[in-house]
Amino acid sequence: MTKPTAAAFFDLDKTIIATTSTSAFARDFYAHGLVSHADALRSAYAHFLYLVGSADADQTERLRAQLSTLVAGWDVAQVKEIVAEALDSTINPHVYAEAVELIRRHHEGGLDVVIVSASASELVEPIAAVLGADAYVATRMEIVDGRYTGRIDFYAYGEHKADAVRELAAERGYDLDASYAYSDSITDLPMLGVVGHAFAVNPDKALRAAALERGWGVLAFGRPVSLRTALTSRPALAVAGAVTLAGVGAVVWRALRRRSA
Repeated sequence: MTKPTAAAFFDLDKTIIATTSTSAFARDFYAHGLVSHADALRSAYAHFLYLVGSADADQTERLRAQLSTLVAGWDVAQVKEIVAEALDSTINPHVYAEAVELIRRHHEGGLDVVIVSASASELVEPIAAVLGADAYVATRMEIVDGRYTGRIDFYAYGEHKADAVRELAAERGYDLDASYAYSDSITDLPMLGVVGHAFAVNPDKALRAAALERGWGVLAFGRPVSLRTALTSRPALAVAGAVTLAGVGAVVWRALRRRSA
């Protein structure tokens, strides 16, 4: 089997899924007694800020600090069990059909697919597995004696995402100039900037401006569907999302032709 020489790097929240993975599981963590009602409300507010694109870098950093404090002492095995049980009802219904189609196209084109997310690895790993990703990059929380300490070993955010992409490319032999990256947020500008083919997906205002300035593609994903449906019913996917997917395909095809020219 030929080893892939390039990869497609996908942000997760609002790029592949029409929600935020951390906030999506807040209800389940609350149901199992890991978070209080006040914590759940704060998570809902953070989720709202992110969805409307109004969470700036300072707010995001405060939310990260709150998350670190919140999870201190949590049993890691219990978190993994909750995520596994809730994955079908919490994440699967909110996957963009267009993203699943792009992942399929990149795999068919011989590229690896890598999920790159600021969410904790315990949340990202099972989602990446269901999506059929070849690798993932995620935030790693410090664990001692099976519990989170509240400290962060690696925060997959901003420039750290770009560093992780470079490291993974060096490790696996990816040609970054021939690789692709997709994200919705200006915070991922560093990651988008390290590949030859960058795309802004449902971008916030700042990323849209940056994408237009740099000549990057701008994609509109608007059909959250059940992942199971998207993976097992390609004819339905093609008909339901024909207009949007045709636009996505045309943009990516032009990029592929430029790469081979």
